[in-house]
Amino acid sequence: MNNQKPQKPTLSGQRFKTRKRDEKERFDPTQFQDCIIQGLSETGTDLEAVAKFLDASGAKLDYRRYAETLFDILVAGGMLAPGGTLADDMTRTNVCVFAAQEDLETMQAFAQVFNKLIRRYKYLEKGFEDEVKKLLLFLKGFSESERNKLAMLTGILLANGTLNASILNSLYNENLVKEGVSAAFAVKLFKSWINEKDINAVAVSLRKVNMDNRLMELFPANKQSVEHFSKYFTEAGLKELSEYVRNQQSIGARKELQKELQEQMSRGDPFKDIIFYVKEEMKKNNIHFMKAFQKIVVLFYKAEVLSEEPILKWYKDAHLAKGKSVFLEQMKKFVEWLKNAEEESESEAEEGD
Repeated sequence: MNNQKPQKPTLSGQRFKTRKRDEKERFDPTQFQDCIIQGLSETGTDLEAVAKFLDASGAKLDYRRYAETLFDILVAGGMLAPGGTLADDMTRTNVCVFAAQEDLETMQAFAQVFNKLIRRYKYLEKGFEDEVKKLLLFLKGFSESERNKLAMLTGILLANGTLNASILNSLYNENLVKEGVSAAFAVKLFKSWINEKDINAVAVSLRKVNMDNRLMELFPANKQSVEHFSKYFTEAGLKELSEYVRNQQSIGARKELQKELQEQMSRGDPFKDIIFYVKEEMKKNNIHFMKAFQKIVVLFYKAEVLSEEPILKWYKDAHLAKGKSVFLEQMKKFVEWLKNAEEESESEAEEGD
């Protein structure tokens, strides 16, 4: 009898090597830079040819891994060292934003190069935003002309949606603000942004990233006032931006006034203290009070600080000439409501008798 265990069947045969198709060649940053710069030197300053070269090169070069190097080259002409300087021993190209003419038309053409590249390779979006944030922090390392060109390009890319307004956070860097670099850069940026769109579109973009109330932070703390902001940007030719910030400040002040009045009333503060507070706010900024007047009166009415009789009497004959039409127009609907409510009360009282 054979006691040996039967052997399990095994599979045997020839092993085949898997074919690797479209495998991207691996480069270190220096080799990657050399390939891009060589290609750009062949295209020359024809930006249509540049866009086509970049489109085709993405199939062979590792854009995903070396996005920062790619954008450094397209903006500055070569890889940037910390602080924004180009290393002396590095190969560089003149086919870049910093070497181009300093005018809006040229920057619009470069913006198209970036748009086409990022539409073709969507994974570059995040890398490009990170690149711009870095470039803004490096502003002191660039010449005035280079900063101007970058500002115009950034404004155009913000206008067409390639960039998100959150990149502006980099401009609030303490050193950039202190030396006036942020404010000067913002002038060129907002001019090109508003030129592409309008102040309303700019306002929407800023509001989406909670940047609409932070623009005064472009200046040092001792200069963060509506007056200084308005003077600086109006003289720079951006009156619409100055008016926008002034309006934002006015809205904020009115909200704060209304909030404080509600808190004072809920605490049961003496009426004389509330009136004193309102008068002080009037002294500080009369226009804010004028625009908030109707809401203040309604708050007083709801809190039973004011009754119908003095409000109606004031509306009829006790108001001052200054701001008269503004106050009357604000109060018109509320006064009509009070009159109707008073008439209904009288009618109900007569029916009861």
